[in-house]
Amino acid sequence: MAPLGEIVIYHLLCVTALHSRNYIEAFDNQTACVAAVVKMLQSQKEENWTLPLLYTVCIDLRLVAQKAEGCNPQSNGKILEKAAESLLACFRVCAADNRSSDSETKRLGMLNLVNQLLKVYFRINKLHLCKPLIRAIDSSPFKDQFPLAQQITYRYFVGRKAMFDSDYKAADEYLSYAFQNCHGRSAKNKRLILTYLVPVKMLLGFMPSKPLLEKYDLMQFWDLVSAVKEGNLRGIDNVMEEHESFFIRAGIYLIVEKLKITAYRNLFRKVYLLESSHQIDIASFQAALQIMGQEDVDSDETQCIVANLIYDGKIKGYISYQHKKVVVSKQNAFPPLSSLY
Repeated sequence: MAPLGEIVIYHLLCVTALHSRNYIEAFDNQTACVAAVVKMLQSQKEENWTLPLLYTVCIDLRLVAQKAEGCNPQSNGKILEKAAESLLACFRVCAADNRSSDSETKRLGMLNLVNQLLKVYFRINKLHLCKPLIRAIDSSPFKDQFPLAQQITYRYFVGRKAMFDSDYKAADEYLSYAFQNCHGRSAKNKRLILTYLVPVKMLLGFMPSKPLLEKYDLMQFWDLVSAVKEGNLRGIDNVMEEHESFFIRAGIYLIVEKLKITAYRNLFRKVYLLESSHQIDIASFQAALQIMGQEDVDSDETQCIVANLIYDGKIKGYISYQHKKVVVSKQNAFPPLSSLY
C-alpha cells in the first residue's frame, strides 16, 4: 500500500547508511522517509492513528541530523536547518487539520513536533524562530490536553527562551512548572532544569539551599550564592573563572554575570546599615567596592553603579551630585528583590 512501501524502503536505506557510518546519506533517506509519512498523513482525512509513527520518524530525523552535523563541522548548522524545514512541514499538516473531531484531530500532534523544533532551534541558536511556534501552542484549544511529558519539555524550552529574553518572571514560572512536574526518578532532567532555574531564582532574590544543590550535583552555584549574599565581587569573579567551562557550556555565563548587580545591591546595603544614615557619601560606596577587589573604581564609576541600581528599583533614593551623596528613602531604602518582579 502506497506510501507504506516508500516509508519502509527509506527507513531500511537509512539504517543501512547508519550501519556504514554514512550519516549524510542516512539523513537524506530519513528526510525522504519523513516526507512519505507526511504524504500518508495528508491522505487521511478523519484519522490520526499515524501520529505515533510521525513522532518516531521525526525524532529519528533530528538525531540523524545531529550525527551528520557532528561529522561535517563545515556545514555550520545547514543540515539541522534542513531537518527543521521537514519538521515544520509536519507541524503545518497537523496545525491545519481543523475539520476533524477533537478525538481524531491531527492538531493533537502539534506539541510533540514543536518540542522537536525547539530542540533544533536551540542547538543552531535560532531562538527568534521559536516565537510563532510558542504563539501557536499558547493559542491552541488543546494546550492543556497534551501529555504531561510533552508539556514539561515545552515549558523547559520556553522558560529558557524567556530567561535569554530577560523576562525572569516568566522564566521562573515555566521552569518551576517543569521542575515540579518532572518525574521524581528523572534526576538527570531535574538537574538540567535546575541549571537554568537556579540563576533565574537568584536574579529574583531567592537563593537555593545547599542540600538541594548537593542532591542534584550543582555545587558550582554554592560559592556563587555565598559571594552574592555577601556582596563579594572578588568571590564572584573567582567562581566564574573556576567554573567558566560549566557556565559557558550551559549557556548561562552572561546570566550569571548579571548576578553582580545583586551583589552590588547587597554590598551597598551593608554600607547603609553600617552608616545608619539615609545620607551616604559616594566615597563610602567607593571604598566598599575597593575592599571587595575593584581597586581601580573611581567616584564616577561608583555613581554610575548606584544610578543603575536606583533605575532598577533596587535602591530607593537619588544621587545629590552637588554634595556627592546618595540620599535613600527613610522607609524601605533597599526593597527585597522578590518584590521588584
